Amino acid sequence: EDVFANDFPTSLWFLQDLFMHYVRYQGKSILASKDTPLLMNKWKYFFVHLWQCHFYVWSQPGRMYINQLCKRSLGFLGYLSSMRINLSVVRSQMLENSFIMDNAMKKIDTLIPISPLIGSLSKMKFCNVLGHPVSKSTWADSSDFDIIDRFARICRNLFHYYSGSSKKKSLYRVK
Repeated sequence: EDVFANDFPTSLWFLQDLFMHYVRYQGKSILASKDTPLLMNKWKYFFVHLWQCHFYVWSQPGRMYINQLCKRSLGFLGYLSSMRINLSVVRSQMLENSFIMDNAMKKIDTLIPISPLIGSLSKMKFCNVLGHPVSKSTWADSSDFDIIDRFARICRNLFHYYSGSSKKKSLYRVK
């Protein structure tokens, strides 16, 4: 009974993130998950069995490859399967030099694809296609309403770009 109690957190870790992400691109299918290699091989077997028995699509398991990607987060077409968590240490000093303690806190870093962002900014004439800001004389000729309107259009474009993942629990969007 004690052995089971000690292994319970390990069992929970093993089953904590079983989400599968399916992407179809140029006639190829991509499945992404944070599972262990053992579970990925089981998923591969289940998909082959599903395709063959229920959809009568014969596939060759030997042509399905499992690649281990970055352990942090998987960014694909602007979507993130997870967020990278970095530990940052915060130093606290209590009661005038009586003691100092370091608290490790989890800090979430999100990833944003830069190419679509620079494209939107250059289309609205905030910067050129390389991402360099435009000259100040261009800004002097623009009214406040024009600048705010351009910025609002960029925000709308970013919202529409990321809104496809708003209903998924393990995908994140940028507002």
